[in-house]
Amino acid sequence: MLSHEDNELLTRVGPGTPMGHLMRRYWTPALLSAELPNPDSDPVRVRLLGEDLIAFRDTNGAVGLLANACPHRGASLFFGRNEECGLRCVYHGWKFDVTGACVDMPNEPAESNFRHKVTATAYPTHESGGIVWAYLGPKEHQPPFRDFGTESLPRDQWRASKQLSYCNYAQAMEGNLDTAHISFLHRNLRDATTQPDDADRPGYPSAAISTLTRSVDREPRIELESTSYGFRYVGIRTTPNGYRHVRMSVFVMPIATFVSAIPLGSQCLMMVPIDDEHCWRLGFATHPSTGLSAASQFTRPVAAASAAVPGVIVRTALPENDYLIDRQAQRSESYTGIQGIGSQDLAVTESMGAIYSRGQEHLGTTDAAIIRMRQQLIRAATDLQRGVEPPGLDPRYPYDEIRSAEKILASDEDWRQLATRDDESFVRELQGLAR
Repeated sequence: MLSHEDNELLTRVGPGTPMGHLMRRYWTPALLSAELPNPDSDPVRVRLLGEDLIAFRDTNGAVGLLANACPHRGASLFFGRNEECGLRCVYHGWKFDVTGACVDMPNEPAESNFRHKVTATAYPTHESGGIVWAYLGPKEHQPPFRDFGTESLPRDQWRASKQLSYCNYAQAMEGNLDTAHISFLHRNLRDATTQPDDADRPGYPSAAISTLTRSVDREPRIELESTSYGFRYVGIRTTPNGYRHVRMSVFVMPIATFVSAIPLGSQCLMMVPIDDEHCWRLGFATHPSTGLSAASQFTRPVAAASAAVPGVIVRTALPENDYLIDRQAQRSESYTGIQGIGSQDLAVTESMGAIYSRGQEHLGTTDAAIIRMRQQLIRAATDLQRGVEPPGLDPRYPYDEIRSAEKILASDEDWRQLATRDDESFVRELQGLAR
């Protein structure tokens, strides 16, 4: 459990808060590139880390991210005219470029130099993998962009999507660091009767063996490994034939997770704080050699409406309709009666309330990764207050090589070698990327 003080520190991300300061030292997803489809397209409202912002794509295709309020008298720039490489406030015509510079002030005398003294608050942006990333921290500490593998890929080899969640980023992210819950929350009642195949042996399991293993062994043993950017951890289960099965997932400071996949996973899910009580479940994946034909690589709720913007998932399973729970299906088909892995996750994390009071919880041995995540975030936020630089910002680290994994281990095999240069499958993947 957490004290009230630590829970407040963990969950409050607005300007001036310790966690807000920490979050602002990293490049953070602000919106999808598809939300700004063309030069001079309509401006878009963005709320990020408790700040109200306006995004726009200028005539040259560059993306600007400005404070919503015009610096003249505070009118919303959402109503602005996006024209000729700038966003013009409709109140008095003041116009700002993507850097926040005032490039026109038509209600002032032509000989006035006043416009050179006025700037709008603007944040640097970077587009990669279908996402517009933003840096909201101090200019003097702006780090290089962390490339998770999307920088040099053609359009058909990455995919990005986002979905609104009505809860704090931390409790949404805790679900991704909880390997025990898949034996329950995401269980089909027929999983335990899955017929085993010949993949129950050292090596990469079939989907059937993976499903059967987590159905019959619901008490994973958790082991963790610290890294320079966060940590990696495994849930260890015993297969029907008695082998060690591991699901290895990754936490990257401050809001990114790579959940286990067979054999290696490059899908990243980030819980992006909108404010203290809402977050975006924003995911991107790279498939450099195979493309993206497999929709199953993405955690999507089955019950979803068509979106006007590609990648923006419109939910139909909501708190007010009890996530479309089907009680008959709960009795005969699935553990929850809620359709879709994503909707199941949303139901449990949002039902805790917008900000869960962690002083009333009772954590067990399978919660070790959740505990570690909280500790790392709280420590990093308090260290930053003392002048210690945040972890996971070393520009020399190959962030594009971070992978999750799932495997049945041989008796002499160490899970810590998975998705490293000591892993033959990982090396083969890297060699494929280099070609």
